[in-house]
Amino acid sequence: MKILDNEEYVITVIMAAGKGTRMKSNKSKLVHKIYGKELVRRVAELAYKIGSDEVVTVVGHLREQIQEVLGDSVKYAYQDELLGTGHAVMQAIPYLQGKKGKVVVLYGDVPIIRPETLKKLIEKSVTSKEYATLLTAIYENPTGYGRIVRDEGGNIEKIVEEKDANPLERKIKEINSGIYCFDIEELLKALKFIKPNNAQGEYYLTDVIKIMNDKGLKTGAVIVEDNTEILGVNDRAQLELLTRVLRMRINSEHMRNGVTVEDANSTYIYDDVKIGKDTVIHPNTIIQSNVTIGENCEIGPNAFIREGCVLKNKVKIGNCVEIKKTTIGEGTKVPHLTYLGDCKVGKNCNIGCGTITCNYDGVNKHQTIIGDNSFIGSNVSFVAPVKIGNNVTVAAGSTITEDIPDNTLSIARERQINKEGYYNKK
Repeated sequence: MKILDNEEYVITVIMAAGKGTRMKSNKSKLVHKIYGKELVRRVAELAYKIGSDEVVTVVGHLREQIQEVLGDSVKYAYQDELLGTGHAVMQAIPYLQGKKGKVVVLYGDVPIIRPETLKKLIEKSVTSKEYATLLTAIYENPTGYGRIVRDEGGNIEKIVEEKDANPLERKIKEINSGIYCFDIEELLKALKFIKPNNAQGEYYLTDVIKIMNDKGLKTGAVIVEDNTEILGVNDRAQLELLTRVLRMRINSEHMRNGVTVEDANSTYIYDDVKIGKDTVIHPNTIIQSNVTIGENCEIGPNAFIREGCVLKNKVKIGNCVEIKKTTIGEGTKVPHLTYLGDCKVGKNCNIGCGTITCNYDGVNKHQTIIGDNSFIGSNVSFVAPVKIGNNVTVAAGSTITEDIPDNTLSIARERQINKEGYYNKK
């Protein structure tokens, strides 16, 4: 997205300095994960998805944990005293000075906003020539939120925090999400005038709206269509709630694209998963990020497909199967109770129950390659690295430590010995 002039920037400031004490954790709230990805990482990635030229993260409490997660993907500002949202943005001023364009303010604990929503916020701010554009929502029960006060013409007059609101203002149902798009230059001017003259004794970023309005600068809002997008995380119950919201959002998107998800409540499909149409996902299945599944596949129940897997069309992954960094060819079946890690399987193979790849020697991971049209019996162990040819049959119970050429039956197990009369002697 490029809707600004070439000399203008989109800079995102992420608020990430709070203590998050309600998490009851030795870790920063913002490094807790949803679907394997830290909250603050989700927000930083979101910032780049909306076209940010720079991302500044304002850190404070347990800053080293946040910096370990984000590394050098963002720049950092430091808020040693927690004196409010306005004070937090002030710490990012050195990154804003001398620049033109827009600054988007996000929160490290509000991780599931859709990129499309924020793009709409920026676009309205630019096309309507607004100096501040707010993301707002309509809540039937707005308790706890700052209220949007509009004038008779419907323009935003000010934002009033609940503790400072009068009884009439508290009846307003339009609330402030805390997410903004500001003109950089006018924001810098307004920050000089905000004062901690409120019940909390803090510098409110919301005061910027009134300051701009008093100068006659145009402000506006975008009302979010789905209120779940602005949900934040304060404790572990809310973390679980957001996980549920994201699960249903992702599962619904796959279903709209032609995938059958038999039980959306027990199916966990992570971000960045591609699934072809007419594939069926059975209950209690987990599919992690960066997985590609073809068309007409059958997955589960109780399957665990880990990162880096590619399943071609018409693949079956059955009950209690785990695969990791594995490519499986078209028409291959892995029916049940199997682990395939660091593996490449050809087309039209059958992998028997209890088969595993022994891919880790204690230091390094090694690959197993299985050719096309091969039949692998039950309880086979492949000690990697090992290469199995095309049209190979491996007898049940075999432990394979050497390569097998094409068109071969391989048997690798101890000869059976029966000791008759053993029980009587015992």
